[in-house]
Amino acid sequence: MKETFDKLSAECSKITTQRYSTSFSLGIYFLARKLRNPIYSIYGFVRLADEIVDSFHNYDKPYLLAKFRQDCFESIEHGISLNPVLNSFQQVVNDYGIAEELIDLFLKSMEMDLEENNYTQEKYDQYILGSAQVVGLMCLRVFTEGNDAAYDKLKNSAMKLGSAFQKVNFLRDVNADYNNLSRNYFPNVNLSAFSNLEKKIIEQDIEEEFKEALEGIKQLPSSSRSGVYLAYIYYKELFNKIKKVTAERVMSERIRISNSHKFGLMCDSLIRYKMNAL
Repeated sequence: MKETFDKLSAECSKITTQRYSTSFSLGIYFLARKLRNPIYSIYGFVRLADEIVDSFHNYDKPYLLAKFRQDCFESIEHGISLNPVLNSFQQVVNDYGIAEELIDLFLKSMEMDLEENNYTQEKYDQYILGSAQVVGLMCLRVFTEGNDAAYDKLKNSAMKLGSAFQKVNFLRDVNADYNNLSRNYFPNVNLSAFSNLEKKIIEQDIEEEFKEALEGIKQLPSSSRSGVYLAYIYYKELFNKIKKVTAERVMSERIRISNSHKFGLMCDSLIRYKMNAL
């Protein structure tokens, strides 16, 4: 029976999430139980595509990504994939009516990582849309459970949250992206001479997006609000830590939040949520 394979597929996506991201794993745990596997499945899909372009250096990345794209859309059409992560993802796409346009935009942003090294403002906006904002919209489809009115109302906030998360990732990983992968996502910024002023301008943009995103989080259904708020708290704390260091330091090390600190933030965020102090 396919049900057994579907359960195995969901487990594979869950393990993928847990292996790669403590922050998102804990956030997902605080979603309503019925929402957890669908969000694990979205993260597993995103993570697998990201691994192709970021990690498989001794393999034919363009071929692997093109094959992944083909397998993805075929799995959605046929309702099955022998790749467990894609099998769990296609089920979420079909169950929640996730638009294939969102998936296409995401995969196009992954293709940009195979070619782009320095981004113009237009390319930067295009990459953020595909790599982060549409992922927020995929998750929002799950959170709103078919309620189109709620989806449309929260769409902009979900995009802002995805964008803020991605830009924090850019700052956190700027050293590895630039020195190991020869990537510079920030338009009109010379990372070989990255200045505190340039860093401050980027941070102001992120700060505004976090503010807009929080307003949307407050309006999410109770089934998803606490989990999304926890992810927000993690990223906001990481962002605050990055803001306190110099541009020179972010170009030389990866700023991070320890797991023990994350658990402390988890407890604090849950207290604030219970007290309705978001």
